[in-house]
Amino acid sequence: MTDGTPSPAAGSDAAGAPVAAEAPAPATPAAESTDTGEVMVAATRASDRGGRPFWAHLDSPFTAGLLLTIGGLVAILLGIAVTNIATILIYIALAMFAALGLDPVLRWFERHNVKRPWAITIVFLILGVIATGVILLVVPTLINQVSSFFTGIPSMISDFQKSDVYATLEGIFGTGLNTITSEIQSFITNPSNIAAISGGLLKIGAGIAAAVSGGLIVVVLTLYFVASLPAIKESLMQFAPARNRTKVRAMTNEITESVGSYLMGMVVLAFFNSIVAFLLHLVLGLPYPLLMGVLAFMITIIPLVGPVLYWITASVIALFTSPVSALIFAICYLIYIQIEAYVITPKVMSKAISIPGSLVVIGALIGGTLLGLLGALIAVPVTASILLIIKQVYIPRQDAKV
Repeated sequence: MTDGTPSPAAGSDAAGAPVAAEAPAPATPAAESTDTGEVMVAATRASDRGGRPFWAHLDSPFTAGLLLTIGGLVAILLGIAVTNIATILIYIALAMFAALGLDPVLRWFERHNVKRPWAITIVFLILGVIATGVILLVVPTLINQVSSFFTGIPSMISDFQKSDVYATLEGIFGTGLNTITSEIQSFITNPSNIAAISGGLLKIGAGIAAAVSGGLIVVVLTLYFVASLPAIKESLMQFAPARNRTKVRAMTNEITESVGSYLMGMVVLAFFNSIVAFLLHLVLGLPYPLLMGVLAFMITIIPLVGPVLYWITASVIALFTSPVSALIFAICYLIYIQIEAYVITPKVMSKAISIPGSLVVIGALIGGTLLGLLGALIAVPVTASILLIIKQVYIPRQDAKV
């Protein structure tokens, strides 16, 4: 005012009563869009160094084609590199699974107050003694039986042709069965055909040398993995977030212990199968008992389907010697398979991860197709590990989504 009286404050009316402060004017749509655009531009500049999204740089067909071609070439080079080192990767996988299989034995020694370095020394000394005994006692006999098997094929086929089973088959298939049998006999007994099937003598020698060197590499890697297995597991824990390490550590220990128990159990079951096969061939007077025992160990180590495969193979081979003995062998070994499935396997595999039988067959078939015998061996532990992760990680997350 002009009379010197102070004007009312901004927060009061003419009588001096306080009034509410003016609310800010609502933002117009244009202002909102401007603010949003500025935020998006700022975020784009913060996330993209050039101020433009990554895909905005692909507006040129030449640039897009060049980047896609480089990506494809890198993928091809990686595939070629993995293919070239596939043998080394198989050695590493085999050594790691061997280390996991030996780990339960080492833990047993540790529970009996034996330090891990001494336990490793004792275990490898025992394995060395067993390997030396096999080489000195079993291998010469095995070689003789293998050579006797091939040289005795003509007499086996001749005896089979004189049996009643052959007469029955000839009555079904006609006289052409004799011609087929003679051709098979001449083909098998010809050394050049055997060498041709195996790729030649030079390839056979190279394969033997590669197998020996590969075995030594696997043994050395297994020794390193067994010695550093706790450190390896602890190092892998560092890749997990700190809040999840306790759970990840518990799951890792459960998986490794179950895999180790499973592999050790498979070796024990295969050993039982080889002993039963050896004794049956010995008692029934079937030829080559030691050879068939070793073959039983190699085949029955394949999970679930291995004993059935050996049962069929051994029964067919025994059929060439004596149909009656072959029938007795087939019945006795089939009874053992049932005993193993319902009595021995549950006790041996009590600490391993239990998985449905259908998944065992599917995993063994897929692993065998991809990696052969090694794939069939590792497929079941890998399948069990995946199932454990699904049960303890994925399913709880899905259950939490209500």
